[in-house]
Amino acid sequence: MNKSLTGIATLLIILSLGVAEAAAPPPDFSHWRQQLRKEALNDGISARTFDQALGNLKSPLLRVLELDRNQPEFKQSLQDYVAKRVNNHRVVEGKKRLKRYPTWLARIEKRYAVQPRFILALWGIETGYGKQTGGFPVIDALATLAHDGRRAAYFRGELLDALHILDAGHIRLARMTGSWAGAMGQCQFMPSTFRHYAIDADVDGRIDIWGSVPDVLASAAHYLAKSGWQPGQGWGEKVKLKKGFDKSRAGLATRLPLSRWQSLGVLRQADAAKTVNTGDPEASLIL
Repeated sequence: MNKSLTGIATLLIILSLGVAEAAAPPPDFSHWRQQLRKEALNDGISARTFDQALGNLKSPLLRVLELDRNQPEFKQSLQDYVAKRVNNHRVVEGKKRLKRYPTWLARIEKRYAVQPRFILALWGIETGYGKQTGGFPVIDALATLAHDGRRAAYFRGELLDALHILDAGHIRLARMTGSWAGAMGQCQFMPSTFRHYAIDADVDGRIDIWGSVPDVLASAAHYLAKSGWQPGQGWGEKVKLKKGFDKSRAGLATRLPLSRWQSLGVLRQADAAKTVNTGDPEASLIL
């Protein structure tokens, strides 16, 4: 019996923290903070912002270190991954928001050429449409990870970017919450991503990915547009294989035009044009 497969078309966005640095004993926290303060001020961050953000942090957050040390390692099939995340409740909530924000979604699609359904899907997957944004203080979490020896350089850069966001007045310190690793707001941007891609869509002088839905949706669309999103194309589609198909071709390492996959025995659905209808994009075949 043929198994269903999915062809991932055109764009895969992979967020990576990079190669882990060699662990080294972290320096004394008070001394480390003093050195960081010098660097921050030299980078243009005001002394007032730094002292308000980090002046009362006396030691790393043990819970953040615990979570960083114990990230789960597991393998999960595509079917299990999708089944866990694409549930009826999330679909219903997404449809409600499609009706609630038609004007903003239309404006954003016109400007960034990213279809509303994908923006809404990402919003739902990341934070349940803003309901689960994380409760860790971003500055404290990033300072903890920047002080730690494993990925200090990466998180030090993110911490400085977060201080710049505070210094620019986009968010108050008390509202700057997120995941234990520093991902912020309803679209879970790291601070560097915020500084590159976040958008003040409602034109109130601040970029608020925590509380402004227009800013959240526009920022996500801008990020996708700048990352190579192709208007008129979907992310993928379910397909079937002809008997005898060489399954060794499956995997992200193989990228072929859709027409080539069809000639090799990949059977597309009759309504595939609704999913991917522009040109002959390259795709990978995923079991």
